[in-house]
Order: sequence, then structure tokens, then C-alpha cells
Amino acid sequence: MGRMMPVILLILSTIFPAFAQQAPPAQGQRQTPAADEERPAFRRTPTPNDTLTSPKVLSDGRVLFRLYAPEAKTVRFAGSDIPEVGWSAEMVRREDGVWEIALGPLEPGAYRYNFNVDGLSVIDPRSSTVSESNMNVWSLVYVPGSDYFDVRRVPHGAVAEVTYYSSSLQCFRRMHVYTPPGYESDDKTYPVFYLLHGAMDCDDSWTTVGRANCVLDNLIATGKAKPMVVVMPAGHTGPFRFGASSIDRAVDEFLQDFTNDIMPYVEQHYRVHTGFQQRAIAGLSMGGAQTLNLADKFAYFGVFSSGIFGIVGPGSGQSADSSWEVQHKDFLENSELKAKMKLVWFATGGDDFLIETSRATVKLLRKYDFDVKYRESAGGHTWINWRNYLVEFVPLLFQD
Repeated sequence: MGRMMPVILLILSTIFPAFAQQAPPAQGQRQTPAADEERPAFRRTPTPNDTLTSPKVLSDGRVLFRLYAPEAKTVRFAGSDIPEVGWSAEMVRREDGVWEIALGPLEPGAYRYNFNVDGLSVIDPRSSTVSESNMNVWSLVYVPGSDYFDVRRVPHGAVAEVTYYSSSLQCFRRMHVYTPPGYESDDKTYPVFYLLHGAMDCDDSWTTVGRANCVLDNLIATGKAKPMVVVMPAGHTGPFRFGASSIDRAVDEFLQDFTNDIMPYVEQHYRVHTGFQQRAIAGLSMGGAQTLNLADKFAYFGVFSSGIFGIVGPGSGQSADSSWEVQHKDFLENSELKAKMKLVWFATGGDDFLIETSRATVKLLRKYDFDVKYRESAGGHTWINWRNYLVEFVPLLFQD
């Protein structure tokens, strides 16, 4: 065949002259491109971005955030849970086009942040660690040094992203489910704890910025908490909108999804107890209000930085909305249910804008003879508090 190839090529080039221009090189020959087809080697001028590290946690607990944006006119740092920042802080431009800011020292824990570049919010391009929210994503930095929030050398549970179909909402939904160490290899049945997020967050929040799986791992390893399955559903049923009517509609849709789809799915697909005494629920902010609407199904319930929305007016001493009390009269007056309840637990920061809501809700529940455990911590409406409340709340569950 090798000897016949030149003859075949000669015949083809005679019949089809254009073929001679496109004929492949003979076997063993190396084809070289024409001079005008040669491409120069790719070369790029190095920039400070090539070796930039952001974020960088310093030994004293301060965190250095940096962004290479030489053409930007203004760059601001945003991170609502970082005490000294508020909603945003101005970053300083170096001569090489890198903008930076050092914050802290920060107490151990996870912090969300982003950059605002000439009015455009962007995540940190030098970091792949992110935390989802309901309608956006945040960059995430972790400051180590906590006995509860750090990843430690202890047995670890697993976190699964679970997709299920909601018959109530006629769509696919997602939740995160934590199973304790050893769940995959044993045949035990576990108590179940439903953990709800707040407004504008999502089912990813408790395991990223909330560090819930680390908290459970560390508490279980030290014998301070019972092994349990933790279910973290998506509390929003659509884009978040401010306004009472939008919130009421979203809460109602979530309650249908929770009762008709989430709980049945968990009880069918996970080895969890289905009895009242082996179920717990807690939520922060919006999730705390949702918890109060579901409390009759649980022997343990916790409310973080929240209460009955509308129970107090715009200012202290204003007239209150009593509709929740009227709608939940059967729950409030159910003495048999209250006798079976193991724990009613509230906590709110002294600087939290919902502190009067929390106080009024606790007062209402106590009026109906609920044995409410309530404390006020330092700080405001932030994940710094909610992580700490989780550390306090979980050891109280399923101890009897």
C-alpha cells in the first residue's frame, strides 16, 4: 500500500487539480505551515493578581481582603455580620492596582462578604469558598479557633444535598440533611431535628456560614449532644419580598410544603423516629416565626432572634396584632400538649431589632403557662449569635 500511494495521489491530482493543493504529506514527511499561518507564542505581562491571596487570616485574628482592580474608581467591602463594617467599608488602593482592607481581630467563625466595584457587587475572584443565599451568593472566610466551629479530629457526619418533589408547590425543591457519624454503617433509628434559616437565606446557609455540621460533630464527639439527623430545608418558596402580604403568603406555602412533603420525605427515606418526643425544631428570624407555626408537632422547639411577627407595633407601647394568638388558640390552650413538651427555648441579642418581638412572644407564651427558657445575649441580628445559640440549644435535645 505504501508504494501505491504516490501513484494514487498523481492520478487524483490529474483528475482533480484542487486536490494537489490539499493533499496530505506523504508518510514520514513533516508538514510545515506557511509563514503567514504561523502564530506567535502567547505572552502575557504578569500582574499582581497572579500571586494575590485573598482572604488571608492573620495570626492575630485579623483578616486581610484584597482585590486586583486597577481600572476601578471605587471599591467597597461589604459583610453585614462583621461588627466594625456595618453594611460596607471603603477599601484602599495600592499603587499596583490592588485594593485592600484589614478587619478584626474577628472572633472564630464564618463570615460572608463581597466587593462592590464601581457599583457592581462581585464575589472574591481569588477564593472558591462561597455561601449561597436565596437570590445571590457570597464569598466566605473562616477564622479558626473555636472548639465547636472548627473542623476537628473527631468522627464526622455527612451532609447531603437532597432534591425532592413538592406536591404542595408543584416543583422540585432542595434541602440539606446531616446524618451523624456511623449512620451509614449501623441500623439505628435516630431522633430528628429540623433547623430553619432566616429571610434572604437558603438551605445551604446553616452548613456554610452557620457551621451546623461542625457543631454537631464536635458536640457528639464530646458526649455533649445525642447523635441525631438534622434536616435543613429551604424556607423560601420563591424570591424574597418585603411586605406583610408577601411574607404571609410565603410562610403559608412553606408550612404546606413542610407538613405535606418535607416531613413525610424525611420519615420515609431516613431512619428517624416519627413520634412527638423524638422530634425537635428551631429557626432563626423568619425561621423562628415559622417554627412557632409548627411547634405543635415537636416536643422541643427553639426560636433564635425572632418571635411572632406583628405582636408589637412600630414602637414600644404601640398596639399589637393579636391575629396569631387568635389563630393558634387551640395550641396555646392545649394543656395535654404542653405537658408533653420538653423544651421551649428563646434567645435574642440585646442589640437585635427584633428584641421587643422576642420579649412580647415570650410573655404571651408564659401567659398560657408555657415553660419558656429565655435569655438575652450581647450583639445583634447576626450569624455570630445564631451559631452560638445552636451550640447552646443542641445539647438540650433528646436527653431524656
